[in-house]
Amino acid sequence: MKDRVEEIKKEFREKIDLVKNEEEIEKLRVNYLGKKGEFTKVLRNMGKVDPKERPIIGKLVNEAKVEIEDAIEGFKEKLKNKKREESLKNEVIDITLPGEKPKLGAKNPLTITLEKIEDIFLEMGFTIEEGPEVELDYYNFEALNIPKGHPARGEQDTFYISDEVVLRTQTSPVQIRTMENQTPPIKMISPGRVYRSDEVDATHSPIFYQVEGLVIDKGITFGDLKGTLEELVKRLYGEDTKTKFRPHHFAFTEPSAELDGTCFVCHGEGCSVCKGEGFMELLGCGMVHPDVLRRGGIDPDVYSGFAFGFGLDRMAMQKFGIEDIRLLYEGDIRFLNQFK
Repeated sequence: MKDRVEEIKKEFREKIDLVKNEEEIEKLRVNYLGKKGEFTKVLRNMGKVDPKERPIIGKLVNEAKVEIEDAIEGFKEKLKNKKREESLKNEVIDITLPGEKPKLGAKNPLTITLEKIEDIFLEMGFTIEEGPEVELDYYNFEALNIPKGHPARGEQDTFYISDEVVLRTQTSPVQIRTMENQTPPIKMISPGRVYRSDEVDATHSPIFYQVEGLVIDKGITFGDLKGTLEELVKRLYGEDTKTKFRPHHFAFTEPSAELDGTCFVCHGEGCSVCKGEGFMELLGCGMVHPDVLRRGGIDPDVYSGFAFGFGLDRMAMQKFGIEDIRLLYEGDIRFLNQFK
């Protein structure tokens, strides 16, 4: 049995010298180390060996297998090195050639506009708050003074997951959640994606972005609201931008208003973009309704506040003169490259 182990080792050494490629070395490995290989045959005949000799033979077999395994791994490494050397000889690199410049993308106008808006509000002491896009009906509507059956629910064309769960139609629910979790003074904005069941066209999309803001403290007035929004508009569209407030109705604010700003194209002279008005609608705003404060756990007899909200898409389109909202979402690199 000892002699057979030595014979196997000798046969292997002779055959490995003749191997030329990976297929042949794998075949050789199977012949000697596989389930039906030479060493397996030896071990199957161990029953014929004297019991005293079996440990010795077993040790010899294991040592021989290790020796052959090492030889096979060493041969594979040589093959790998040889391939690498041949590759280096064939793949000559001229290091004097100029390198290829990586193609850099460009930020989406939505991102550019949002970053600018966030910077403006952060400098005014606001925080940025986030909330879930899949929202409870309570936070999306009822806590905002929009009970079941209210006309505003129909106007917003909501995606319902169930009777109590919706895709949020606005980022206003974040304001309620902030009131529940923080004590005044509160100064926050809540940017994010919202969803409404709109047909896709040049000015509508079922997915779009909103930015809403909330300020609550003792003694907050409409004058604070006016000053804050005028600062936003001037920083965003230019110091010469004029604003005007028009009375409006929102369920969660009282009094409510819409803010218009001078047209960024004609600067108030009147043009096709602003339909000759000289002004363009920018956002909705108002003083937070006392019932909304109560639902947020805040006493309206002690605190007052204002809220505002606007479509980020509209702001970006107005700022950059974009006429079709679909361009913001198609990811066309030719369109995006204009904003580098």
